[in-house]
Amino acid sequence: MTAFRSNSYKVVICGAGPAGLMAAYQLGKLTQNAGQILLVDKKEPWKEPIFCAEAVSNHRLNKLWPVDESWVRGTISGIYFTSPKGYKAEFYSKNCGLLLDRSKFHRAIACACVDAGVECHFDALVKNIARNGNGWNLDVKVGDEVVSLSASVVIDATGPGCRLTRGIPCLEGIESGNTDLEPAIFAVAEGIEHKRDHIDLFYGSEFPGGYGWIFPRDGKEVNIGFVLSKEAKPDMPLREKLKQFIASRYPNAGIKTICGGMIACGQSKKPLAKCGLFKAGDAASCVNPMSRSGIVESLISGKIAAEAAHEWLAATDDAARSRIEASVLDRWMATLGKTHLQIAKAKLGFVKVKDEQFDKAAKRLSELPREKQTLFKIFFAVLRSCPSLIWRMRSFLH
Repeated sequence: MTAFRSNSYKVVICGAGPAGLMAAYQLGKLTQNAGQILLVDKKEPWKEPIFCAEAVSNHRLNKLWPVDESWVRGTISGIYFTSPKGYKAEFYSKNCGLLLDRSKFHRAIACACVDAGVECHFDALVKNIARNGNGWNLDVKVGDEVVSLSASVVIDATGPGCRLTRGIPCLEGIESGNTDLEPAIFAVAEGIEHKRDHIDLFYGSEFPGGYGWIFPRDGKEVNIGFVLSKEAKPDMPLREKLKQFIASRYPNAGIKTICGGMIACGQSKKPLAKCGLFKAGDAASCVNPMSRSGIVESLISGKIAAEAAHEWLAATDDAARSRIEASVLDRWMATLGKTHLQIAKAKLGFVKVKDEQFDKAAKRLSELPREKQTLFKIFFAVLRSCPSLIWRMRSFLH
């Protein structure tokens, strides 16, 4: 077993996905490589499979982390919005997005964390946390041994659900990372015809409340899958539904691996920090409700949590710390949260769109030259095909 350097830390970050990695790196920088920042996860954050389609906006990511070609699989220049009958509307914008190799991306941030003085353990599972005076006690399992640690601050970046913070009285009412939990599943597959610089999105009743997708990977492999609303009642297990989806459209496909899980696809107004515990990433329900994207969102959330935690540690009284904790939700809302609330309202309308309305909108758009198929026109073509949707989405459009 690799021993911890100490049994007491200023901050322990639980979870080494994008949010946890970003939080750890920011705290390492803010504390000027002084140590006492611990990042733990039960596995190395660059180990496959990683439950994600790996696509991000180029300019949004570059603002948060300088893009390095060593962890970029390729660029995205277009999205096909495909209706149930196969009509395709195309949004085209050269090099508008990136396809990441998440394993290499995670490893790059983890290395930066170490350079910033963060102690990293990727063989450590936090089994339990408990409030202790003005700090936290943590039981961390490494191998067959459970080690007791203490921290002034804990950042929960463990993903959707609330296992880590469940049942702790002082955390009652905090965001639990289970806002609008939706089931998603995908396969890494070969033998599927696709354009390497385009994403293909599928809409209609086959994916109730959600959508299907094909994301390119390396020119041969693709990520193919779907997400459904939490109210969806599929007529077969998701794994079988995915296999059927692939076989019906791509009979020559070869499936290499299948992964599934739940995504927190809502946006609540619950607090994101209490009693020196800060939520980040999927644990903070920061995923875009409509697109279900979460990489950039998690990086932003982790940065906010780190900055607030650093301020909390410097505060000299409980009143100041309470104000800092309350400000975390305000910071998130000012950055993306308010937009997510609006998108969540739009999502409620889009789940009502019928197959024939998607077909009508996509057919109309497919007849336009590619340069005229803007995201604005795609959005409003769907609205026009379903007039009642405009009324349902009036609060989103204002």
